[in-house]
Amino acid sequence: MAGLAAGSPTPKELTVHSKSKVLEIKFSDGATFQIPFELMRISSPSAEVQGHGPGQEILQTGKRDVGLVGIEPIGNYAIQPSFTDGHDTGLFTWDYLYFLGSQQTEIWQDYEARLKAAGISRDAPMTEKSGGGCASH
Repeated sequence: MAGLAAGSPTPKELTVHSKSKVLEIKFSDGATFQIPFELMRISSPSAEVQGHGPGQEILQTGKRDVGLVGIEPIGNYAIQPSFTDGHDTGLFTWDYLYFLGSQQTEIWQDYEARLKAAGISRDAPMTEKSGGGCASH
């Protein structure tokens, strides 16, 4: 999801809660979301997570305790978080953050179903077999 759709809500306030490991976002339409860092990390819009095309998604594991090192603003449309596991290539647009916040339950259910189908634990360390990285990065 690149860019910002016309009329989309925009963030009015972003707060990093390091202890509880959530990013709190208050949007212009009154919606407020607390997005866990783990959810952001496993759903990163980067090629390292999403792959380079449909069906190439890389199932992320071992991210329960991931933290944020920092967040860089990208223009007026996105942020680029740096995670404690070294991942820093995902650009999270306002639209994508709103999607993550509003669809958390569904995203978690899909993630758990994918883990189960793969026979992998949520806390398993990333390996080359599970897609630990992207050779082009």
